[in-house]
Amino acid sequence: MSAEKRNALGKGLSALLNDSEDVLPYKKSSTANNSTGSNGEVSNLGSVNDIRLSEIEVNPFQPRTDFDEQALADLAASIKLQGLIQPITVRRVSAHQFQLISGERRLRASKIAGLTHIPAYVRTANDQQMLEMALIENIQRENLNAIEVALSFQRMLDECNLKQEELGERVSKNRSTVTNYLRLLKLPPTIQASIRDGEMSMGHARALVTVEDPAQQLYLHKHIIQQGLSVRKVEEMVRDLQKSRPKKEGKQPEPVSFQLQKIQDDLASKFSTQVKLKVGSQGKGIIEIPFLSEDDLARILEMLDW
Repeated sequence: MSAEKRNALGKGLSALLNDSEDVLPYKKSSTANNSTGSNGEVSNLGSVNDIRLSEIEVNPFQPRTDFDEQALADLAASIKLQGLIQPITVRRVSAHQFQLISGERRLRASKIAGLTHIPAYVRTANDQQMLEMALIENIQRENLNAIEVALSFQRMLDECNLKQEELGERVSKNRSTVTNYLRLLKLPPTIQASIRDGEMSMGHARALVTVEDPAQQLYLHKHIIQQGLSVRKVEEMVRDLQKSRPKKEGKQPEPVSFQLQKIQDDLASKFSTQVKLKVGSQGKGIIEIPFLSEDDLARILEMLDW
C-alpha cells in the first residue's frame, strides 16, 4: 500500500474517531479513581482512561460473529505478561456505563486474563457513526472471513447510506473488489457457510457466483468439498457448463405453467442440475438433464438406476 493511501486511510479513520492529535499517551492509573473526576465521570474524553470492565457493554453493531478461542487465549496470556498495549474505543452512555465501539477481541481477552480495568479511548458518537466506526475498524484490522466482510459491506450500504464508490473509499478497496464480496451474499446459504468456515476459498466462490442456477452451484460446491477441487478446475467446469447452455437467440420457448415449473424445480433439486421441460401444444415434450462431465453423467445414470 502506498504512503499516500495509508495517509488517506489514517485520516479517514481518525476523522471518524476524532483522535488524531488530541489523544494523550496512555499512562496506567495507580487507582481507579485517577481516571475519574469528583462526580465519578471519566475525565479527558480525548485521552486514554482506565475503565472498569464491568461498566462496558458489548457493541450491538459488532460485525464479527466468530472468535477463535485459542487466539483469544494466546492474547490473554500476552496481556497477563505485558498488559494491553492497544486501548479499546468506547462511547459513554452514562457516568458509569460505556458501550464498545471497537476492540471486542481485546475486551474478551482482557476478561479471560482476569483484568478488572482496561485502557480505553472515550468517544461521543451517534449510532450511525458508531456502526461505521465498528465496521471500518474490523474490516481494516481484523481477519474477518469473506462472508463477514461481505455482510459488513452490505450493512454499510444499507445502514450508513453509502454508495459502493463511497464504501470503497472508506475501506480502501476499489469498486470491483467491493462488488465481488457483495456477490457472495447471493450464493445459497450452504455455500456461504462453507466460505465462512474456510472449507472453500474466495476464488472458488467467485467461480460459483458466475453460475446462474443454484442447483448447479450446489452440485459444484459438493464436488469442491468432497474432491478438494482446485480453483482452476472449478473455473474449467464452469466454462464447460456455460458453453453447453443454449444461446438465447431466435424464438424463445413458451413459458411453462406453474405446475410444470414446480415439476421442473423438483427435478432440478433431485438431480442437482438445471433440468428443463419443453412441452408442445398437444402435451408432448422433452426433459433435458445436462451434465458437466463423464463423472456427472455417471452420477445421474446411477440415480436413474441405469
